[in-house]
Amino acid sequence: MKSYNRVLTIAGSDSGGGAGIQADIKAISANGCFATSAITAITAQNTVGVIDIHPIPLQTLKNQIKAVLEDIGTDSIKIGMLHNSETIEAVNEMLQQFDVKNIVLDPVMVATSGNRLLESEAIDTLKSVLIPNARVITPNIPEAEILLGRTINDQEDLPAFAKELAQTHGVSVLLKAGHLTDEELIDVFYNNETDEVVYLKSKRLDTKNTHGTGCTLSSAFAAFLAKGCELNEAVTNAKDYINNAIIEGADYEIGKGHGAVKHFYKYW
Repeated sequence: MKSYNRVLTIAGSDSGGGAGIQADIKAISANGCFATSAITAITAQNTVGVIDIHPIPLQTLKNQIKAVLEDIGTDSIKIGMLHNSETIEAVNEMLQQFDVKNIVLDPVMVATSGNRLLESEAIDTLKSVLIPNARVITPNIPEAEILLGRTINDQEDLPAFAKELAQTHGVSVLLKAGHLTDEELIDVFYNNETDEVVYLKSKRLDTKNTHGTGCTLSSAFAAFLAKGCELNEAVTNAKDYINNAIIEGADYEIGKGHGAVKHFYKYW
């Protein structure tokens, strides 16, 4: 019998379908893996903003993770929205019970719309409890600034900041440049396992359809790790995927705010 490459996503649900669990499952599937999920919170949101957040009871969250890992197992895990300290600690408790090496943590703190998705007091918990157990983290500029405790203004500074984050927390770091204003986007990946810097270049695209790009990129990264790619190959493939998904989705209109990328551009 054949077997699937499996990715478990632990994240919040986005009723608008552009980010969160919904984006994760689309990206994982589009990149050839079998997606399972554990929902941390239900959000009422659309392309304009987040209307409501309802955290899933902690025991129910833990049971979701346990149910998947005891039966189906996984080759990698993507972690997204965690909302509060209690959720972070619950997820970490479950991960300690299972030996999963490929954990990609997207430190989701603020939605594209500007709504805060992680309580302020949970940031220290994220840094001390969960980040050290990840293999990779994928912060954008605002998230990296929160983790570092200072401002990032220049593209040229990204390699140093990525390396600092990596060495502080013992993880590899994909630092995303989308919030800067340079015409050419250069995301920087610092591979903490080999002490290498990978520059991931793409042309800035004038589009409002950027909802869920971080979720999509980190999920694609986890998918390529699940398929056996080394870190540098996985991050390069994931960057190519999200770049094409943005390009192919730029001409669509969905909702009144920030629309989604086209996850299945390879297929339709």
